Amino acid sequence: MNTSYPKAADRGLAGCHTCGKVSPVSLGNCPRCGTHLHLRKPASIQNTLALMAAATLLYIPSHMLPIMTVVELGTVSHNTIIGGMMTFWRTGAYPIALVIFTASILIPLLKIIALSWLCLAATGRVHPSPATLGKIYWFTELLGRWSMIDIFVVGILVSVVQLGNYMVVTPGPGALAFAGVVMLTMLAAMSFEPRMLWDRLDELSATTPSTATKPKS
Repeated sequence: MNTSYPKAADRGLAGCHTCGKVSPVSLGNCPRCGTHLHLRKPASIQNTLALMAAATLLYIPSHMLPIMTVVELGTVSHNTIIGGMMTFWRTGAYPIALVIFTASILIPLLKIIALSWLCLAATGRVHPSPATLGKIYWFTELLGRWSMIDIFVVGILVSVVQLGNYMVVTPGPGALAFAGVVMLTMLAAMSFEPRMLWDRLDELSATTPSTATKPKS
C-alpha cells in the first residue's frame, strides 16, 4: 500500500531556514529575510557525518586526557572525566557524580549513535518503520535539549569552589576536547535534514506496490 503523502517540495515550495516563511523555491531567496531557499539542506548527510566523525575522534581524548585538577585538603589529583566522577562519588557528592556521568559520558555517546543511525536511515542503509523512525528522532531531539546540562555541571563546580577550602578545581586539556565534542554534536544536529527521512520512506512505499502486486508465473 502506497502511504506517501503530498509534500510542499512536490509543489516547489520551501520553508525558509531562518524565518520559516514558505515560498516558491524558484524565487531563489526568501522574500521576508533574504535567506537563500532550499527544498532540503544542501549536503546535509555529508556535513552531518563529517561533524559526527570529528566528534567521535574528540570523544576519545576527552576521556583520556585530564579534564580537571582537583586540590582537596592539600591533596592534588589529575582526573579524567571518569576519574573526576569517581572523585565526587568517593567524597559522597553522589548527585554531582551522576550529573557528570549523564552530561559528559552518556548523552554525547547516545547522541553520536542516534545521529549516525538517522543518517543511515536517510540514505536507505536501514529501513525502520515510520513509528520507530519517529521515536528515534524524538529521542535525538530530547538529547539535544539536555546537552545544555553541561552548563549545570560547570555551575555546580563553581559553587563547590566558592564554598572555601573544601576543594579547588582547575580545568585540564581534556576540557577543550570535551567542549569540541559538545559543539560538534550540536552542529551535527543542526545540519541534519529530518525531512530526508520521510522522503526516503515515501520512496520505499512507492516501490512497494510494484513488488507486492507482481503477477504470479
